[in-house]
Amino acid sequence: MSTAYVLLGLLAGGPRHGYDLKRAHDDRLPQAKPVAYGQVYATLGRLERDGFVTPSGQDQEGGPERTSYELTELGRDRLAAWLTEVEPPAPYVSSVLFNKVVVALLTAGTEQATDYLAAQRAAHVARMRELTATKTRPGASVGDVVAADYAIGHLDADLRWLQTTLARVADLQKEVTA
Repeated sequence: MSTAYVLLGLLAGGPRHGYDLKRAHDDRLPQAKPVAYGQVYATLGRLERDGFVTPSGQDQEGGPERTSYELTELGRDRLAAWLTEVEPPAPYVSSVLFNKVVVALLTAGTEQATDYLAAQRAAHVARMRELTATKTRPGASVGDVVAADYAIGHLDADLRWLQTTLARVADLQKEVTA
């Protein structure tokens, strides 16, 4: 549901049509998964249905006709409320990485689990280097730096977990297969 709130936030600066919203989303959230045009328009439809946005005009700029949308007062209030809501930490471990390690221990033994952990560690280190290069390149935007810092923080936590798990593989193997 955060895509809806991102769109509301982008509309807080003034009316925009779906194409502009998609481009602004992808520019302002540079390390996030790009949003699809279909998702933008479907989300705008739900936001309009719920009274958070309203059409504000038509534009044709040498192409197909585009409807611009603007925030309603209800939309501004809902965006403001969302921005004050603290996100609870995730209550469950939900990660493909975690699942693969447990399954490797269950089915393949310590050698394959160790090999997997080492390969995953190398992939994480490579991604951290890419992100560090992104945020330190000349002309990096604040959005690039903030997104890279966020991703690096998560990768760093994963790397610490991978290192700890590598040290515990033999004990984990015994426990999981018992």
